[in-house]
Amino acid sequence: MFTRSARFYDAIYSFKDYAKETARIDALIRERRSQARTLLDIACGTGLHLKYLQELYEVEGLDLDPELLKLARERLGDVPLHEGDMRDFDLGHRFDAVTCLFSSIGYMKTERELGEALGAMARHLEPGGVLLVEPWLTPEAYRTPHLGSVFVDEDELAIARMNVAEHGDGTSVIVFHYLVGTIEGIERFEERHELGLFTHEQYLAAFRKAGLAVEHDEEGLMGRGLYLGTLQES
Repeated sequence: MFTRSARFYDAIYSFKDYAKETARIDALIRERRSQARTLLDIACGTGLHLKYLQELYEVEGLDLDPELLKLARERLGDVPLHEGDMRDFDLGHRFDAVTCLFSSIGYMKTERELGEALGAMARHLEPGGVLLVEPWLTPEAYRTPHLGSVFVDEDELAIARMNVAEHGDGTSVIVFHYLVGTIEGIERFEERHELGLFTHEQYLAAFRKAGLAVEHDEEGLMGRGLYLGTLQES
């Protein structure tokens, strides 16, 4: 996915306020499980949410991308980080809370994959544990044609990233075009990202199928909404 842009990921997404988002995540978890102690972050990326979450919980992370995990390990030191697929991972233990943020769930391209991922997350929750999932856009909210752009201008790093939103077969297709300048030179490359477009009803159904009582926060962390599931206690 972020095959060539991993080393620039934090610069591209520097607009995100990870500390503020972490405070909101913590409040939502505590409202549902006040004594939560352990947390697993799925699709943890470079570990910026975990950087702040580790001050509040005993944390672990999981990601499919080894390059992003390499950066996370440099940032987080001894925090356990696992390379794995959110659809079928098995860490052998459970957590009070599991998070999957910044629309990473969108990389599940079919309803079946969505169900597999939520099922795997639910299996890693303690009874009464809380799952927070920040969704990708719904089919109604995904607009095409749409031009997206991000620009970075630092002392020794300049990036222009642009894309035109497209539709695939039930998915959103985003081909990022990068122009990256460093003191070593200038490079151009592309990355293709394909994300599933699921309705609100499909998310609710997938949570319930995974054995979770589900709530929906329309605003969420950055305007994309947030789904909160609680694993029913036996």
